[in-house]
Amino acid sequence: MVKAQITPGAYYDSVSLMIISNAVKKLDGVTEALVGMGTDLNRELNRNNPNLNSPEVEKTTPNDFFVAANVRDEEVWKAVLAKVEEKLNEKKEDAASNYYPASLDGAIKAQPGTNMAVVSVPGKGGHAYSVAKDCLKHDINVMLFSDNVTIEEEKELKEMAVEKGLLMMGPDCGTAIVNHVPLAFANVVRPGNIGMVCASGTGTQEVSSIIDSLGGGVSQVLGTGGRDLKKDIGGLMFKHCLKALIDDPETKVIVLVSKPPYPAVQTEVLKMAKEGGKPTVVCFIGGDPKEPESMGLISAVSLEDAARKAVALSKGEKPVTFDGFDMSDAEVNKLVDDAVKNLKPTQKYMRALYTGGTICDESMKYLLSTCGHIYSNIPLQDGDKLPNKDVSKEHTALDFGDDEFTVGRPHPMIDPSLRAERVIKEANDDTCAVILVDCVIGYGSHEDPAADLSDAIKKGKEAAKKAGRDVIVVATVCGTEGDPQGLSKTRDTLKEAGAIVMPTNAQACRLVKKIIDKLK
Repeated sequence: MVKAQITPGAYYDSVSLMIISNAVKKLDGVTEALVGMGTDLNRELNRNNPNLNSPEVEKTTPNDFFVAANVRDEEVWKAVLAKVEEKLNEKKEDAASNYYPASLDGAIKAQPGTNMAVVSVPGKGGHAYSVAKDCLKHDINVMLFSDNVTIEEEKELKEMAVEKGLLMMGPDCGTAIVNHVPLAFANVVRPGNIGMVCASGTGTQEVSSIIDSLGGGVSQVLGTGGRDLKKDIGGLMFKHCLKALIDDPETKVIVLVSKPPYPAVQTEVLKMAKEGGKPTVVCFIGGDPKEPESMGLISAVSLEDAARKAVALSKGEKPVTFDGFDMSDAEVNKLVDDAVKNLKPTQKYMRALYTGGTICDESMKYLLSTCGHIYSNIPLQDGDKLPNKDVSKEHTALDFGDDEFTVGRPHPMIDPSLRAERVIKEANDDTCAVILVDCVIGYGSHEDPAADLSDAIKKGKEAAKKAGRDVIVVATVCGTEGDPQGLSKTRDTLKEAGAIVMPTNAQACRLVKKIIDKLK
């Protein structure tokens, strides 16, 4: 039965309510649940859900807080309301000791000398743009976490920031480490002499985390937002940040991370790096290495390779390209042989299910030559767009952080449940041989993302076993030992669930490539 409770005039932030919805769905006897404000989007989600579709929710307004659930009986409904109250009280307790100013002026008065703001407000309607602009007017550097900022607004903000000598990282900038302080989705990376400028999120995390694991450290990690190197923006912030690192005495080595920029912009950036005179590693994922190398810069074949080369340079060593494994060829071949021995002839395909967009992109570029086609919601080739994101086709790679998957729900690094459900679904497909997954830890991410993922891996493997076959799961963890979730602990959790855990995304992709080649 579908039950609903409406509370007029009560407001809670959307991300918190999405997380509470997920907690309620896990209660025994709950088929479906939605906890939220009565916004147009939430009413649409309710209306389009055949397991919910509550008439009471349809009558709500954006000023109404509601709880709706399809439950087995009244006792389960009481448990739902109790869980919601418990979670809301936790939120109130967390907020009790904090001061929340109602305006930017109030924040500045409460904390004079503020010089950095992380902006996370709705982008549509110009809200994020207005707040970011006000910060810049007050000479405050900006990390603009929000998206849905127009390209024209972005350019105006960045031109203003460059003129004032300020950072304007974003929009849609999810990762930065400024003066050794992790911001938004970032990892605990030891201090060092490697500076990074990045127009990617999880790619930045992958490189900086590997730097830490190799004993290196970072001076600054500056994000720019994914559109900065496009023609319309012209690399305004990327070049501004690069100059800052060139001028920074604490930075001895520079790493540049992005998808391939607009050609003319790329040339400008590379010329600046060359003239800067500091050893510079260029990782334009999937890009042509010829131009960087022609300018005396160092190209990387992967995110891992970029990290390894940067650490070598930071220690005064000669960088060497790494495109192999941390284990011997014999160990790798045995791992592949053991993995495929219980597969059935129908099992031919790879399903890559990522919470990180950049490392999903890296994976497709690694595996495309082997797979021929990789269908995706963020395809590399024309014609490889997946017709239905909920139904895989042959070799498939999905970015669960893309807008298609995040409407009405948090980013999968915050709420990994949707990706976990897809792991189980793919394991039940008798054409699926190997599932490739990431697990991103660190600040901003779920407090234990390996829990949902490992549970899904166990259930998926059990389902395959009942069907008389196996399914291979290859996992990689992006993070450091210093992260709240712990790198080793997270890896151990996934191993115990039956996953093959590789040290990096690049090595995970190489292993999957060998598995697919073995199945041909």
